[in-house]
Amino acid sequence: MRHLETHRTHRVGWLRAAVLGANDGIVSTASLVLGVAAAGADVRGILVAGVAGLVAGAMSMAAGEYVSVSSQSDTERADLARERDELASSPEQERAELTAIYVQRGLDPALASTVASQLMQHDALGAHARDELGISETLTARPVQAALASAGTFSLGAVLPLLVVVLFPGSMLMWAVSGSSLVFLALLGSLSAQAGGAPRIAAASRVTFWGALAMALTAGVGALFGVAG
Repeated sequence: MRHLETHRTHRVGWLRAAVLGANDGIVSTASLVLGVAAAGADVRGILVAGVAGLVAGAMSMAAGEYVSVSSQSDTERADLARERDELASSPEQERAELTAIYVQRGLDPALASTVASQLMQHDALGAHARDELGISETLTARPVQAALASAGTFSLGAVLPLLVVVLFPGSMLMWAVSGSSLVFLALLGSLSAQAGGAPRIAAASRVTFWGALAMALTAGVGALFGVAG
């Protein structure tokens, strides 16, 4: 009988970047809009600030993700190069090292030795990368993918509160932006949890709470400066 399983680990890289980007886009832009509105700016000023925040935030997210994930990728390549050299200079020692790993995972020494030998004959570097270094094709660092995902989803998230600014009158702006943004965050948390196979309510509650806190603090600062002005 064929047993099919659906795993979601392969989504970890792009899902993390996408959720982070969209969450930051909603929270930072909504907070910026609320802060500027609380300070007494008109709708045009709020839109200018929001669009500037969208562009700056998207570029910052892309650059940050690219630099961060590139550092991870550089480390992975350096580890693989070192492992390749060790396999060329001392293959028996590397085979013993792989055998010890399998023994620690529960195989008896004879079987562990056989498994290590066969895997090294098939793909020595791949076996050591996966089982010694924890590097696999599924979880490997992809800087460009992470940067594009973060920038794109940040922009998408940032557009949502800006649309609310355009659609609602100034008198309703504060409540419309804050309320809709919390709804957007809850939906984002739920969708990301569904994509990753995690509990939806916990994910939605988590992003909503921190989003509400960020917006409240920023609106408070804007109101303080508005009164002071």
